[in-house]
Amino acid sequence: MTTLAPVPLSKLKVTQGALRERTDGKLDMDGARLRAFVPGTDMAARAELRFLPRGPTGEQRALQSGEQRQQVGLKLRARDGCNVLYVMWRFAPKAGVVVNYKRNPDQHRSSDCGNRGYVTVTPFRRGVVSAPTWGEEHTLRTELRGVTLRVWTDDALTWEGDLPPEALALEGPLGVRSDNVRLTFQLAAPPP
Repeated sequence: MTTLAPVPLSKLKVTQGALRERTDGKLDMDGARLRAFVPGTDMAARAELRFLPRGPTGEQRALQSGEQRQQVGLKLRARDGCNVLYVMWRFAPKAGVVVNYKRNPDQHRSSDCGNRGYVTVTPFRRGVVSAPTWGEEHTLRTELRGVTLRVWTDDALTWEGDLPPEALALEGPLGVRSDNVRLTFQLAAPPP
């Protein structure tokens, strides 16, 4: 199995938000939104996000749907803003892990597709997942084998399900997303 390696800021392409690299190699994020990906990690089967949620952001921005959420997660197969597979660990309004994909084959910018094309994947196994605790380090880890996606939160398998063909057809790199949470984090990905 391929070992995961920490991704430095120099290897991330940030499309929304801003990051600061710390002397320990971890990244700080203080804005209401972060969207970033790692070029060269197309179709990565594994990923890990270690993060310390430092608190809600001062500005709380609603999603395009109008819903207010605090969440952090991994973008898998992130072709662009309209075609991506998400694994999100939600803090609020309802805690838990959600896997969904956004598919709009003929659109490529978020401004083109808005919040259209989202489909939530129903797992065949789901554990109880509390909201991440402010000020404590947490881990979100994913592994895709064949059609089956497994998600671990703090080393407990908490979501397992088969991805539909539409989600598996997505192609693109690995990335990270957050909404309305100040974070210190380290993303780990397979080496290019």
